[in-house]
Amino acid sequence: MSSSKRSPKVVALGGGHGLAASLRALRRVTPHLTAVVGVSDNGGSSGRIRDQFGVVPPGDLRMALAALCGDDEWGSTWAKVLQHRFRSEGDLNGHSLGNLLITALWEEEHDVVTALDWVARLLDARGTVLPLALEPLEIVAQVRQADGTVRDVRGQVQVATSNGTIESMHFEPEFPEVCPQALEAVRNSDAIVLGPGSWFTSVLTHFHVEQMRRALNETTASRILVLNLQAQQGETHGYSPQNYLDAMASSFPQFRLDVVIADPRHVENHEQLRSVCAQMGAHLELTHVAHEGSDRHDPELLASAFRSVLAHGKIGVWQ
Repeated sequence: MSSSKRSPKVVALGGGHGLAASLRALRRVTPHLTAVVGVSDNGGSSGRIRDQFGVVPPGDLRMALAALCGDDEWGSTWAKVLQHRFRSEGDLNGHSLGNLLITALWEEEHDVVTALDWVARLLDARGTVLPLALEPLEIVAQVRQADGTVRDVRGQVQVATSNGTIESMHFEPEFPEVCPQALEAVRNSDAIVLGPGSWFTSVLTHFHVEQMRRALNETTASRILVLNLQAQQGETHGYSPQNYLDAMASSFPQFRLDVVIADPRHVENHEQLRSVCAQMGAHLELTHVAHEGSDRHDPELLASAFRSVLAHGKIGVWQ
């Protein structure tokens, strides 16, 4: 990476609330920000739109766009409008306006990337949102039950809430049409950010797309991981911070990390976690990134952590 003082090009990958947490922090750090969002959601409004129109599920894309809205009146108003969910006795019940807006623009423009760009311009979003793939993906996981049997579980929602241990996972289709702009962003970035988020059904899903996995392995960018503050009921029930890294290392041994960000109040054994990070080539950055007494990331604290990490990489940050 260049040692010149400039704003870094950062790509954050994931989906849902976890990716949104990173984006709310990163938009305070750099104006050159791209979100690459998973497209396997099959629940709620997104699942209904996916089934009815065959478009990539818009919910996580919508959430990423809302997270990139500014804190001024325009940004905060449009973020609320985008997230607005209808409550009625009719067909609109449960749909969010943002999902419908993305779908409408996709139908008009016949291209999801162009549709997302139009929504971002409307919102004055502080970054770019791209889908991982240009077609919806179906997660299929092999889950070991308490009695030792292994069964296939299909669908992101079903996998995320399944009781048992996820042994392996893959996508259908196996070789989807990957978003070329997403691959280009990863290859040309200064820093890659993964996490926090649902570990198997959000964070690690990007590695199950061969072209994206190759790009993540080959990029010269700094690779930064933000650890979850607590285990998720269902897919990572009972996980310690070390378990997340172990799952990543065992499934994708070629992938190396440079920095792992963790909140010391949510890590029981600091030295053990430091040792696991070192095995993946990473420095452990223990710093307060959560709201006091909460299991939610604080945007300002997480932004400060990102500034510190990126400064060590001799890349400037946006002030």
